[in-house]
Amino acid sequence: MTTTPTTTASASSAAGNSFSDVTSSESALRRFLHGLPGVDQVGAEARAASLGTRSIKTTAKDYAIDLAIRMVDLTTLEGQDTHGKVRALANKAMRPDPADPTCPQTAAVCVYPDMVAVAKETLGTSGVNVAAVATAFPSGRAALDIKLADTRDAVEAGADEIDMVIDRGAFLSGRYLEVYDEIVAVKEACGPAHLKVIFETGELQTYDNVRRASWLAMMAGGHFIKTSTGKVQPAATLPVTMIMLEAVRDFREATGQMIGVKPAGGIRTSKDAIKYLVMVNEVAGPDWLDPDWFRFGASTLLNDLLMQRTKMTTGRYSGPDYFTLD
Repeated sequence: MTTTPTTTASASSAAGNSFSDVTSSESALRRFLHGLPGVDQVGAEARAASLGTRSIKTTAKDYAIDLAIRMVDLTTLEGQDTHGKVRALANKAMRPDPADPTCPQTAAVCVYPDMVAVAKETLGTSGVNVAAVATAFPSGRAALDIKLADTRDAVEAGADEIDMVIDRGAFLSGRYLEVYDEIVAVKEACGPAHLKVIFETGELQTYDNVRRASWLAMMAGGHFIKTSTGKVQPAATLPVTMIMLEAVRDFREATGQMIGVKPAGGIRTSKDAIKYLVMVNEVAGPDWLDPDWFRFGASTLLNDLLMQRTKMTTGRYSGPDYFTLD
């Protein structure tokens, strides 16, 4: 069942050897990944649905909404993005509700690499990070040298975090070592920046593949594992995120290392965000209830969180046009 740790004897052994034996050959890596326990699809979906029905008290809801705001990677990834739009987004990340100075700022602003310098200049010393999508986002269809140049350009422009996409074609073809080596190379190109590894779970086809991709990315050194680009449906879902949370929990049990999780795409309401926070607490544990270890990739979620926060503070809802549209 998915509710029990998925760590195996081979995983513990691999952890003790820094995974060098597991990643020494394609066949060894395939044996390891296919040796992970399979996901009970019915059980996983039932448990995710059950966790999604949990309710929390009003005082906890206050805390949860502020925490969710602090976990948002406020995102704009459109071909029509302009310097002005990115500056406006960065200002909103720093002061989500200009009328309420007690409102926390978001974790990061997520943009294309050519917009990093604009975001960085606007954010200054605010503490809000700049995340850049790289490696031929969202398709991942480019030569490795181009992906590495894309990553280095973003970091040189000031990106604190890089969100890379894996080669889903290589993964689905069973070329696991190729995917592993690419993640390792991108991490090296990141230098001091943190690396989030995007799976595009809507294209991975099975929950077993989500579990395998999670372990692959963690073994390769990713700081975060991320569900989706937001460009493919389905994007983030509760069952997929639960499987990834189980993976980071089990990885820490095997290695002592914590890895973050970022669901992205389709999370639009405070109610949805709270479901994810309940799942984080129940599956991975309270250590992950922190922006350093859990993020929401979102553009419209923040406005709903702000509306709910205003309601709880003032007793009345603000209209949807009270906050800027992103």
